Amino acid sequence: MLTIGAFARACRLSPKALRLYDELDLLRPARVDPDTGYRYYAPEQLEQARLVAWLRRIGMPLARVREVCALTPDAAAGEIRAYWDRVEAETAQRRDLAAFLVDHLTTAGRAEDTPMLELRYAAHSDPGRVRPQNQDTAYAGTRLLAVADGFGPGGAPVSRAAVEALKTLETREIPAGDVLGLLQETLEEATEGAGQDSGTTLTALLWTGSRLALVHIGDSRAYLLRDGALFRITHDHTLVQFLIDEGRLTPEEATSHPRRTLLLRVLGTAAPDLRLRDAALGDRYLLCSDGLSGVVPDARIRAALTAADSPEAAVHTLIGAANEAGGPDNVSCVVADVVGARGV
Repeated sequence: MLTIGAFARACRLSPKALRLYDELDLLRPARVDPDTGYRYYAPEQLEQARLVAWLRRIGMPLARVREVCALTPDAAAGEIRAYWDRVEAETAQRRDLAAFLVDHLTTAGRAEDTPMLELRYAAHSDPGRVRPQNQDTAYAGTRLLAVADGFGPGGAPVSRAAVEALKTLETREIPAGDVLGLLQETLEEATEGAGQDSGTTLTALLWTGSRLALVHIGDSRAYLLRDGALFRITHDHTLVQFLIDEGRLTPEEATSHPRRTLLLRVLGTAAPDLRLRDAALGDRYLLCSDGLSGVVPDARIRAALTAADSPEAAVHTLIGAANEAGGPDNVSCVVADVVGARGV
């Protein structure tokens, strides 16, 4: 048996923390001396104590630590991954808000030097050449760009509901500092129509007048063409992307993986990625479902976006390229250019 001091040193928890976890029934000692009340621990308790210590170091609340410690290792790993996904989403949101506040305060009084910008846009959704039904929804307006890719028997109405929920924000004047919070609240409404066998991805940009707020979950994508270079600004929430991130799969191997379409996160099951992006005159954005990105390589996407003289032409070319590649899925594209405001 180990004294509480020796056990604390071995598991890197303080004696004070161990006494607290005993009171909370999170980590009971193996024996308590009936006369002195002194706590003793068994060596086999070290693994659980270390797990508690690690979970606390990543900031997990005690109530959730208790739940995770009661699970099997595989289930516990899944809970930790879900918890950290939410932490990263919330941290990104706070980081973007902090950056906005710094920029807002340091540029106060110089608004007259900031060029007035707006979006010029086009959107289209096509069923492709194989699927009998189009479950995608594509939308472009003066302030909102969105692509949602539904799946399951109710996929089409679910994807439409997600975009319709975001469209309610188009008519509201929203400061850039508030937009991420409002997006999060609005998306809670967008999940009401989803069932166990139906759901949707969602990738959208909401224009604030100076910045674009990005919301993303699933495997639809957003790209930015800036100064001739193409950047993917979203991260796929798929099994193959997870395996690539862990170094267990190469991007080339992912294209032929038998489960390459398996989604790990969709709207309503986990926190979406939320962040603010600065807009620059001349930027061209592309939002698309995986019906495009799954069959048309990035090099061809870049070439089409570079060559097209308008968002309408770019959308037409990209959907045509997906159908030329077999059109195995619904394909939706939204292209928007950041341009100088008319009349300014």
